[in-house]
Amino acid sequence: MEGKKFNCETESEKEVPVEALATARHELGEHNGINMSIEASNTFTFKDSGTMNRAFQGEVGPKTGIYIYSRHLNPTVLNLGRQIAAIEGTETGYCTASGMSAISSVLLHLCNSGGHVVAAKTLYGGSHALLTHFLQQKCNITTTFVDIADLEEVENAMIEGKTSVLYFESISNPTLIVANIPELSKIAHAKGVKVVVDNTFTPMILSPAKLGADVVVHSISKYMSGEADIIAGAICGPAEIVDQMRDPHQGPLMVLGPTMNPKLAFEISGRIPHLSMRMKKHCKRAMKFVAKIKELDPNLVVLYPGLEEHPQHSLLKSMSNKDYGFGGVFCVDMKTEERANLLMDKLQNNSKFGFMGVSLGYYETLMTCSSSSTNSMLDDKEKERAGISPGLIRFSVGYVGTFEQKWSQFTKAYSEM
Repeated sequence: MEGKKFNCETESEKEVPVEALATARHELGEHNGINMSIEASNTFTFKDSGTMNRAFQGEVGPKTGIYIYSRHLNPTVLNLGRQIAAIEGTETGYCTASGMSAISSVLLHLCNSGGHVVAAKTLYGGSHALLTHFLQQKCNITTTFVDIADLEEVENAMIEGKTSVLYFESISNPTLIVANIPELSKIAHAKGVKVVVDNTFTPMILSPAKLGADVVVHSISKYMSGEADIIAGAICGPAEIVDQMRDPHQGPLMVLGPTMNPKLAFEISGRIPHLSMRMKKHCKRAMKFVAKIKELDPNLVVLYPGLEEHPQHSLLKSMSNKDYGFGGVFCVDMKTEERANLLMDKLQNNSKFGFMGVSLGYYETLMTCSSSSTNSMLDDKEKERAGISPGLIRFSVGYVGTFEQKWSQFTKAYSEM
C-alpha cells in the first residue's frame, strides 16, 4: 500500500539544498507512521488486466500509485530518489546498487556504440577504468582525457556530432581540482554535448545541476551514508533523461538491473536529513587541520581548495552554497610511497589518529595513499598526467573527538617521522 503524502513536491531548484530537502514530499507510513513504510515486494498486483497493459505502455505509474516490478521502480527506493533530487535541485532521481552502477548506467544510456566521451584526466580509479578499458573494449565508446581546468583543451577535444558526454567530478579525486561547472556546461551545450558530474565529494556544498550540468551522479556510500556500512549510488537529472533510463522495455536501469534494495533505501533515507550538519562538521574540521599543518611544516605540500593559494579557491567560493566551506577532504604529498606509508602507519598504529582505508565520508578519519590504492589501476604515465604523485595521501576528515585531541595525535605521529 502506498503511504499517505504530506506536503507537495516543490521546485527545489529555487531553494538551497537544506531548504529543498525540508519542503520536499514527506512519505508517511502505511498506518500514518511518521517514517515511510518499507515496500519489500518484488512484484505488484493490478486491479484489472487493462491497468497492467497501460502500466507497461507507460500510461500509468507511480504518480497514480501503480508499480510493476521492483527492478523497475519501488516506492521506498523512489522516495529516497526524491530526497536526493531535492538536495541536487533536479526534477527527479533514481537510486542504484552502487556509485559505479549509477555512472555506468548513465554513460551507457547517453552514448551509443562508436560514440565519444570527453572526460577529466583525474578521476576516481574505477571511473577511469570504466572509460579507458570497459567502454572502449566492450562497447566501442572511446574517451579523450583532458585537463578539466583548461577550458580551451576541453572545447577542442569535443567532436561535434560524435561526442555525447562531458564527464568530470565537481572536485577531482584525489587531486582536488575544482571544475568550473558553469563554463564547462556552456562549452558542452554549445556543441550538443550532455554534461555528467560526479558530485560525491561535495553534496550540499555544490549543486552542479543548478550550475548547468545535465545529470548528477553520486556514490551514496560516502558522505550521504556517513557510516561506511553500505554500498549505493544515485542518478539525478531531468525526467526526460531519467524516465528514458528506466523505460520498462529498453531502459538501462531496467535491462541492466542496478537495483537498490528497498530495506537499504529506508535506512539511507533516515540519514539524509542530517547530511547538512555532518557536511558542515567535516568541512570545518578539514579547514582547521589544513591551517595547522601549514603552520607545523610550511614546506609540506598540502592540497585543499580552502587554501587561498589553491588555484580554484575563488572559483569554488563563487559556486558553492553558503556555510559549507570547502569540502571534507585534503591531501598531503609526502613525495614517496615509503614516506606516505610510514606516516599513515604512525597515524593509525601509534597515535590512533585515524584508519588506513579507502572511501570517504566516515565519521572517523580515513587515509589512503592514492597512487597505490584507489588509483593503482592507472599506469605510471597516467598517474603523472593526472598529477597523482607516489606519496600523495588523501585524508577524508572525520569529526569524532575534539579537534585538540586529534591535532595532538597528528603532531605526535608527524614528530616521529
